[in-house]
Amino acid sequence: MRVAIITASTEVYREKEIDRSGELLKSYLQEESDCEVVFMKALPNDREVIGTVLQRMADGALADLVLTTGGAGCNPEDYTPEATMDICDRLVPGIPEGMRAYTMTKTKRAMLNRGVAGIRKQTLIVNLPGKAKAALSCLKYLLPELDHACAVIGSEGE
Repeated sequence: MRVAIITASTEVYREKEIDRSGELLKSYLQEESDCEVVFMKALPNDREVIGTVLQRMADGALADLVLTTGGAGCNPEDYTPEATMDICDRLVPGIPEGMRAYTMTKTKRAMLNRGVAGIRKQTLIVNLPGKAKAALSCLKYLLPELDHACAVIGSEGE
């Protein structure tokens, strides 16, 4: 499965902070799965920019799965869920519901994550938390089902 990782963080985009979440996700996917990380980039917390990049990834069939990290909390500048919903053809609410239920067993703060998941064309887009440890924990929990979902989505065009 081809995976793209988008980190929504103006500070990481401006190289004022290190992309801990994106790097941790990339390392896990490369070392512990059969996934191929085909793209990784930090973007500013900007709804239009995030949406445009997600749309281009899906429309260009550049990845089967796009994982976002960051920008899904309650901060005024967090727009990743809105950008995702703007460009998706169909939402997959069970993915973020499952992710939040799983992380609620670890911290009640998980209820503040506004992440969504959806499909555009034949690409699945999933918003993971911004904190590195939480993003990795969610990815480990979700990955088998995301792999299955991508296989099903990919077979729709055949």
